[in-house]
Amino acid sequence: MIFTRLWSIFIALCWAIRCSATKAENRGTNKCCNLDYFPENILIDVLSYLSVRELVRAGRVCKRWKRLVKDQRLWRTVDLTAWKGVTSRILWFLLRQYLGCGLRCLRLRGLLLSARGGTFLSESWLKALSTKCPRLSKLCLLHADLRSLPNCQILPRSLRVLELRGCELPRSFFNQSLPTSPGKGIASPSGIGVERLVLNNVPSFTDQHLQNLASWERLSRLELRDTFRVTANGLRSCAAKEGLSGLEGLSRLKYLEIGITGRQGYQLQMASLGLGAGWLGLEELSLGGKEVGPGLLCASRLKDLKCLHLWACTLSELQIVRSCRMLRGLRQLEFLDVTFQPRQSPPAEEGQEQEGGEEQQNEEGGTGGESNDENRTLDGTDPFPSLRRSLAGLLPSCSLVFTNCSVQINVD
Repeated sequence: MIFTRLWSIFIALCWAIRCSATKAENRGTNKCCNLDYFPENILIDVLSYLSVRELVRAGRVCKRWKRLVKDQRLWRTVDLTAWKGVTSRILWFLLRQYLGCGLRCLRLRGLLLSARGGTFLSESWLKALSTKCPRLSKLCLLHADLRSLPNCQILPRSLRVLELRGCELPRSFFNQSLPTSPGKGIASPSGIGVERLVLNNVPSFTDQHLQNLASWERLSRLELRDTFRVTANGLRSCAAKEGLSGLEGLSRLKYLEIGITGRQGYQLQMASLGLGAGWLGLEELSLGGKEVGPGLLCASRLKDLKCLHLWACTLSELQIVRSCRMLRGLRQLEFLDVTFQPRQSPPAEEGQEQEGGEEQQNEEGGTGGESNDENRTLDGTDPFPSLRRSLAGLLPSCSLVFTNCSVQINVD
């Protein structure tokens, strides 16, 4: 796609230079080509490769560039994480001068880890952002201190994706208060439309925050990475289950990701053990790091599971086969950065099994999975023949995907 855009820009530049040269010959002069001969759409396409800070500087060149820089096609995706020293004054300036109805995605870096510290996201700025940018659908906050905000209801209601990485949250941030209608006393929904919530390395996220998410009616995708204060009891209490008033808990959740890869030596709570509650309606599960082992023990209770992703862990073939034995509805099993332990069997028998596994895989025509070129050895053989053969018998309609996987070598 980038090559296509560069090629179109090159052709347009050649066309503009040719036109300017023709005009110069007709006039009998030797004037050089300048940017006045370029169409505005070409200039906007060239300006789209600049950062936000460079765009602001480009708008000071002349009146024409100032008008072009304010074109909303340049402000669909705004990334301010690379701009060091962003303050509330700069945010107000960008909102008043450049940000508008064309904004779709916004990325901000806070002052949580900076030497100055402090907060720069104010309630008034977020309200103004919601008013001026009604089409904002994705908001990513990095190292932001949100403890000065009352709750997430002040965020733009047009948001569909909310990512929080290394942020500090207040206790009632995800609480969805239901305002009562005047004169009737009936609670009406607040209208939080977030469908995907990503929490990466947010230490202040606890079981109470997780319980507050049960009131989010549109939440269908939840990603929890390095959220150390989420326990198995917290996940178990939020699981979708049939109660007296129908389905309770996170009943609309279709995708759940749990992974802990950092903080070596930290006493883990094994949050994925909460999957043993069943989690009705969960169709896709992603487990990573130290949560893979306990999560696989409870994965057999997920009757509606269709896709299972395992990443950044060490597994044995026996552990995988035992966990997937009851998942008859599984359609895709993906391994990412997984190290497989070797099978405990004599070398001769292992070689015979590998040859048999390759023959069976060739006869089946690839049934039971796919493979990436990255996981093929130099001679083109499959490094996981026995695992493919075992899963092909248990899950004949499930596809296997291996990415950056390896087999652990025993020194003995």
